[in-house]
Amino acid sequence: MKAHRTLVGAALFTAAIVLMPLIAILMIAAGGSGDDWPHLISNVLPRATLRTLVLLAGVAAATAVTGVLTAWLTASCEFPLRRLLTVLLVLPLAIPSYLSAYAFGQFLDFTGPVQTALRAAFGFATRRDYWFPEVRTTGGAILVMASVLYPYVYLAARAMFLMQGRAAADVARTLGAGPLKVFARVQIPMARPAIMVGLTLVSMETLNDIGAVEYLGVQTLTFSIFDTWLNRGSLAGAAQIACIMLAFVAVLLLVERAARRRQRFTNNKTTAAVADSVRLRLKGWKRWAAVAACLLPPALGFAIPVLVLGSYAMRRLDQFASLRLLSALWNSVLISFCTACVAVLLAFLLAYAARATRSPLTTLAGRLASFGYGVPGTVLAMGVLIPLARFDNVVASFTREWFGFSTGLLLTGSGVAIVYACTVRFLTMAEGTIDAGFHKLSPHLDMAARTLGRTSAQTLRSVLLPMMRPATLTAALMVFIEAMKELSATIMLRPFNFNTLATLVYEDASRAKVEDASVAAIIIVAAGLIPVFLVSRSLNATNGGQ
Repeated sequence: MKAHRTLVGAALFTAAIVLMPLIAILMIAAGGSGDDWPHLISNVLPRATLRTLVLLAGVAAATAVTGVLTAWLTASCEFPLRRLLTVLLVLPLAIPSYLSAYAFGQFLDFTGPVQTALRAAFGFATRRDYWFPEVRTTGGAILVMASVLYPYVYLAARAMFLMQGRAAADVARTLGAGPLKVFARVQIPMARPAIMVGLTLVSMETLNDIGAVEYLGVQTLTFSIFDTWLNRGSLAGAAQIACIMLAFVAVLLLVERAARRRQRFTNNKTTAAVADSVRLRLKGWKRWAAVAACLLPPALGFAIPVLVLGSYAMRRLDQFASLRLLSALWNSVLISFCTACVAVLLAFLLAYAARATRSPLTTLAGRLASFGYGVPGTVLAMGVLIPLARFDNVVASFTREWFGFSTGLLLTGSGVAIVYACTVRFLTMAEGTIDAGFHKLSPHLDMAARTLGRTSAQTLRSVLLPMMRPATLTAALMVFIEAMKELSATIMLRPFNFNTLATLVYEDASRAKVEDASVAAIIIVAAGLIPVFLVSRSLNATNGGQ
């Protein structure tokens, strides 16, 4: 019983760690004088809220069409290069949205290859001689973000299409329905819960972005927090905008949980086996149209950013040995390693406590701890910085009064705040991976070890931990890579003269020096390919090479 109480207490402590930044934001917002509200209401909130809603709706619509269509084609149809395209469609996950924005800005710029070729082909001399769409608009932001976020919908929808098999589609065809009617009337409704889960993740990533929207000139709520806090110097005003964003996040989380419950119900009712499915063989122009439809998304979301940034990096190979880049790389590795260690430890506590105690309190703690992954990095940064800064000030005042020296910024000046924010944001990712690993282990293992005289601690150390090593390492790797790519919280929490690879790219791009940022950007992309490879391998194993 004592061990169970300890585990429950550890789980509740983990949930408190996640909730502390959110509580801090609410307290800061409530303690504001309200002097900023006239300015925010008249000049900031209407435009920022409208642009945020338009961006969310546009990205959701674009990713839904792209993700569902490509998922259905690769899961239900047979055409040339299908197996290769199934893997290529996942590659844009390796590209952070801010890198995609920088690459598209260069690719579609007046001096970029597209407009240069257009002028050469038609003999145009100046920009006034022709019309070309501007990428630095809300529409451009929708294109950029949808091109790298659609895999969330694609992966969720494809898994559901494969699980459906062909039974329902064959029944519909015997009743005279054509392929498109079967797709629209049968397969999409059955996959709707999974599609909603994917769209919720897309919306959360869209809300979190700050690098792409700032570079493309789209003033969203996320950018408004950054601008109100750092440029206007109004912490309370930024916290009040953050509360509005938390309302967005709460709605998205409710939608996702409802979709996941329906997804589990749908899965339980699915009886068709993947191995029994027979794909619709496309012929004539339809097969090449399918190839083009599945080739265009990875070309936009992966090939263009890699080619643009890679071409710049190839002309700057000397930067791989520069002290500025090596320092940023070391900081990225250090922050990511510490985040991975802390997140995996806390995730393991949550997952093991749920397994060992089966207490409603541990279930509640797990749900509360999962709230952090939907909170944008700018919001987390504000909630993390204020409590830690006050702790630093209290300690410094104490040591100055009693010992005659000041400790300075112990936590906020050492990168601990970045680790804290990243841990809160990526804890759910680690917990989900580790919890899935525990579910693969029969609970009879624990009982067998106990009947042989092992205590709970001995069972954990000698039986469960060795068997959980693959899941634990996978969780650590996923968190490590995500922390290395993270920009929103890092740009606001980094100490003075402290750069990671992401903030180094951000600084150079902010000074219109995307070319100089290319080497660090390519390193980030290369690191991002690791989890993409793991996802692709897992898909092939789960779907039997389908």
